Amino acid sequence: MNRRILLLSAASAAVFAGGYSFLSRSGSGGVAPLMTGVANAQDGEIDTSQVMEMTLGNPDADVTVIEYASFTCPHCRTFHQTTFKDLKENYIDPGRIHFIYREVYFDRFGLWAAMLARCAGAERYFGMTELLYETQQEWTAGGDPAAVAENLKKLGRTAGLSDEEVDACLQDGDKARAMVAVYQENAEADDINATPSFVIDGEKYSNMSYEEFSAILDEKLES
Repeated sequence: MNRRILLLSAASAAVFAGGYSFLSRSGSGGVAPLMTGVANAQDGEIDTSQVMEMTLGNPDADVTVIEYASFTCPHCRTFHQTTFKDLKENYIDPGRIHFIYREVYFDRFGLWAAMLARCAGAERYFGMTELLYETQQEWTAGGDPAAVAENLKKLGRTAGLSDEEVDACLQDGDKARAMVAVYQENAEADDINATPSFVIDGEKYSNMSYEEFSAILDEKLES
């Protein structure tokens, strides 16, 4: 999914102030008001300490893989339904690599989905990630904000969350601002402009097959 990463705008602070309920009332809006991080992200007004890095595998492994992905990206869905499963079995679960998953917010629905996944807690985060990708076409169908919000509530129930917990999670404006600030900082640092993108020991790569991924990892592990 090749979409330009938009930079900061003053409008974004207002957009995130009311969480998803504000966004759902704000019309189609598109990427511009949403994707722009937070106007004050650089001046210390946003507490980003609440945004955990989501990881799998061995934190002490010789090779670290960072994935940048959006929950609304079809190519990301395909990656997680195919290549990622083999990477997890052959590299992550055996502790050969440290895997870091970083969310990209190209649109408000991707942000809402990420907030829901985090609401499920660190222990259930990757299970929720898998569910969001498996059902991506269903919960994003139609593009109506109210319908998408209701679909996410249903997924929350599947993960054992109550509607009240999901509502509280998605309406957490401070959390939304912090997540976008962290995303914007990381994406700029790693020059991310498409999803899925990967940073393997500091080197950026675009989407690739398992065979290509495996060859790169094996080379780095042997060096």
